[in-house]
Amino acid sequence: MTDSKYFTTNKKGEIFELKAELNNEKKEKRKEAVKKVIAAMTVGKDVSSLFPDVVNCMQTDNLELKKLVYLYLMNYAKSQPDMAIMAVNSFVKDCEDPNPLIRALAVRTMGCIRVDKITEYLCEPLRKCLKDEDPYVRKTAAVCVAKLHDINAQMVEDQGFLDSLRDLIADSNPMVVANAVAALSEISESHPNSNLLDLNPQNINKLLTALNECTEWGQIFILDCLSNYNPKDEREAQSICERVTPRLSHANSAVVLSAVKVLMKFLELLPKELDYYNTLLKKLSPPLVTLLSGEPEVQYVALRNINLIVQKRPEILKQEIKVFFVKYNDPIYVKLEKLDIMIRLASQANIAQVLAELKEYATEVDVDFVRKAVRAIGRCAIKVEQSAERCVSTLLDLIQTKVNYVVQEAIVVIRDIFRKYPNKYESIIATLCENLDSLDEPDARAAMIWIGQVPRSAQTIHSLGGVLFQVQLTLLTAIVKLFLKKPSETQELVQQVLSLATQDSDNPDLRDRGYIYWRLLSTDPVTAKEVVLSEKPLISEETDLIEPTLLDELICHIGSLASVYHKPPNAFVEGSHGIHRKHLPIQHGSIDTGESPVSAGPVVPIEQAQSVIPSQGDLLGDLLNLDLGPPVNVPQVSSMQMGAVDLLGGGLDSLVYLFSQVWLPAVKAKGLEISGTFSRRQGQMYMDMTFTNKALQHMTDFAIQFNKNSFGVIPTTPLPIHTPLMPSQSIEVSLPLNTIGPVMKMDPLNNLQVAVKNNIDVFYFSGLIPLNIFFVEDGKMERQVFLATWKDIPNENELQYQIKECHLNADTVSGKLQNDNIYTIAKRNVEGQDMLYQSLKLTNGIWILAELRIQPGNPNYTLSLKCRAPEVTQYVYQVYYSVLKN
Repeated sequence: MTDSKYFTTNKKGEIFELKAELNNEKKEKRKEAVKKVIAAMTVGKDVSSLFPDVVNCMQTDNLELKKLVYLYLMNYAKSQPDMAIMAVNSFVKDCEDPNPLIRALAVRTMGCIRVDKITEYLCEPLRKCLKDEDPYVRKTAAVCVAKLHDINAQMVEDQGFLDSLRDLIADSNPMVVANAVAALSEISESHPNSNLLDLNPQNINKLLTALNECTEWGQIFILDCLSNYNPKDEREAQSICERVTPRLSHANSAVVLSAVKVLMKFLELLPKELDYYNTLLKKLSPPLVTLLSGEPEVQYVALRNINLIVQKRPEILKQEIKVFFVKYNDPIYVKLEKLDIMIRLASQANIAQVLAELKEYATEVDVDFVRKAVRAIGRCAIKVEQSAERCVSTLLDLIQTKVNYVVQEAIVVIRDIFRKYPNKYESIIATLCENLDSLDEPDARAAMIWIGQVPRSAQTIHSLGGVLFQVQLTLLTAIVKLFLKKPSETQELVQQVLSLATQDSDNPDLRDRGYIYWRLLSTDPVTAKEVVLSEKPLISEETDLIEPTLLDELICHIGSLASVYHKPPNAFVEGSHGIHRKHLPIQHGSIDTGESPVSAGPVVPIEQAQSVIPSQGDLLGDLLNLDLGPPVNVPQVSSMQMGAVDLLGGGLDSLVYLFSQVWLPAVKAKGLEISGTFSRRQGQMYMDMTFTNKALQHMTDFAIQFNKNSFGVIPTTPLPIHTPLMPSQSIEVSLPLNTIGPVMKMDPLNNLQVAVKNNIDVFYFSGLIPLNIFFVEDGKMERQVFLATWKDIPNENELQYQIKECHLNADTVSGKLQNDNIYTIAKRNVEGQDMLYQSLKLTNGIWILAELRIQPGNPNYTLSLKCRAPEVTQYVYQVYYSVLKN
């Protein structure tokens, strides 16, 4: 009879009977009783009252019974911490048992009992197991260190367990090495800036040696570790690649993807003219193709990873496009992913095959798949110019099928083709018009209006309020365009439409656009014509590419959830620890890991990456084409008006640096105390100070002088204290400043050394000027200049930071920063992220350019700063951090 019999009993008084059986002298009876206890625990019964009786059963040589007792302990130790201490002696004893299986079982259970009270008792047994003669015990102990670190990190470091783990990397047994690497990798995630693994050529060689003899999961741990290593030169990178390449033929798909990740990273270090570079590209193709012969779920994961690889290096699979042709029995999620990759691999050489396939797909029964297939034909036309005519012909054939959803999707696609190739295919408009009456989807109707078929009948105009918002907007714009081209014929029409849009519509977007057009037409028709009829930019050949910086990061996460979601880990992994961002290495040189330039505030420094703003024609495109919302005008608030601040109007933002601090304590200045702050009001810098006399005599003859400083700050006027300062009296002074004095670089950069004289003595103190005091009001850069300047500043001058735990939307952020003369030049939404491009200018003429990434739902913002004087960026970051966090 099987063990299922233990789950069928429903007797009352069961606990009492179990207690008696657990204390039976016969081993078999005790074993039966423990099985019953585990069965009861599994189905949710509370058997914690049997804790001392079960623990007594630990004293046995029977391995099966010992496993059962340890299972019970792991489950109830947290709820019975005082009782769990009873088992400590047994753990210590079992860790010295002659049977290595029992020693390993004891150390594994020790790691799973998450009770602070007993962890200190487990240190000595764990230390012995880490140096055990049996490799099975050592590999189990390595994993236990990682579990113990999660419970009490400080104790693990103090006990020297991390050093023991590093020593295990040189172990003779490959599984011990793999587990040591896995444990160190796990621990290093909570210490992203530490170098726990200490990757160097010697350790890498040990890992590569162990790689050939590990189990498949051990190989994955080692390969993931290798992917974090930056070889010192191309020769070392090639050597590692040669030793990793055999893993591509492994039966486990996870091992294959981990090996691909290592090779994709190290390809960055190999020059393209090298013969081995092309050889490696050819070797990467077969394993990726083989992954597509597995189960549908494995295929999907492989396809999501291949999608990234094809975007980074399409040449790897350019000859394998037939592999991505859809099979009739593929699940829909596999079909859609294959379709996407087909378009990415489409070229002039294979476009005939691709179009034949897509035309076939357009006759399928799955509506979503058919729509995507029709859309794919349009993407082919845009991507491969030589095939545009053939694609248009294919679309017209599909329109002739008169299948409603195919016709409507084809019209949407043809609109994009018209945008890419203006004045080339207008002859097909007549064919499109034949299907006007069948269009019932807003996208198709809007596309048809955009193409130029503006309905002119009064009946259609009056139905403007009855169609969907998207169609209304397109219709409104089309009629205004028509009016500007034929004003005499359409004057009455445009007045009707503008009246409907501004007076009868409840949609604010439609109403606002109507008012804009009305004012443009009524005030300056010439300007209106230039604006509305301006030449449209050509759409790019790939509108859904992942942004280059994000793509590089995702390549570093091949084989993980990030590569399936196509999102960085910090977008979907919540945790208290900062997530270490990964980037591809730079060719012919190692990456300089940036140290945190700011000590204040939780900043996660990021390794310097490639240019955040791609060149013109890339995904983000020319900044001239970006949409920018209206500036948020928040009034500047002076420090003298703090009591009158509008709490709901955002005025408090300018008070970030207005909190006073003591610069010169009375004990150091013979009774004179000076406190104050810096502020900027109406374009003028001020040093706002409070002088307090805590001495027994009056003070007179005040004067102030500044030492040379980084920004040439000097007082504009003498210190305005004209009356004696009596004992216990305070006086507030606002000293205007300018930046025309002598300059000398200070450390820190914003340090200001001050001397104050009175009738008693001369006193010295220093203070830090917040950098936003030097942000001038004319720091808004023109868009053309911004883009040119960003490109002109070297990439090595770019620094990135994270501002954590911010819960503001992009418009609020823009408004808060504008209070401190940080101006938003453009705003763009990319892959669900709001990207703010900003500029600011210092009093000494230095420009700082910024990109701020805000992802809805993610409280961590990424700030990229670029400047010709990179030493100022850390102080700019402090301003961003203070403004957005206060």
